[in-house]
Amino acid sequence: MEITPHCVVALTWTLTDTLGETLDVLDEPVEFLVGGNDLLPPLEAALQGHSAGAKLNLQIEPEQAFGDFNDQLLFLEPRALFPADLQEGLTLEGYALPAGCNPKAPKEALYTVTDIYPEHVVLDGNHPLAGIAIRVSLQVQSVREATEAEIESGTLGTGFFRIDPHTH
Repeated sequence: MEITPHCVVALTWTLTDTLGETLDVLDEPVEFLVGGNDLLPPLEAALQGHSAGAKLNLQIEPEQAFGDFNDQLLFLEPRALFPADLQEGLTLEGYALPAGCNPKAPKEALYTVTDIYPEHVVLDGNHPLAGIAIRVSLQVQSVREATEAEIESGTLGTGFFRIDPHTH
């Protein structure tokens, strides 16, 4: 079966940046809905017409992926507002930021704690891959028809390198 809009593909891949640093590896096949919200548009376009066994290598520029880095999404917040066990690398949802944080911090953003100082915490609302071109080396493991329920939901619940909040 060829890949068309509204089918389900099982993919394995290796994602690297342009310097060859590995960003993400899927060793076991993961299913994604083509024609939904699971994959980046350039990836969906590249997959069209391929079938199981296909191997693709492509580069996705920042504007086609997670956008350019926006320094307006960096916030310096008082350390005292956060729990003592706060760690660098944790992600916090914007609507869950402690009271007293900058009211200009967009509530829909996901913030990564990038630095912790004695007096301040640096929160970064950019996607960790913002401003980075991504090289994708993928293999199509299988292709199947999507069910009506899958098409209606628009996702199989597996996003393309989506960051899930890890809060304490």
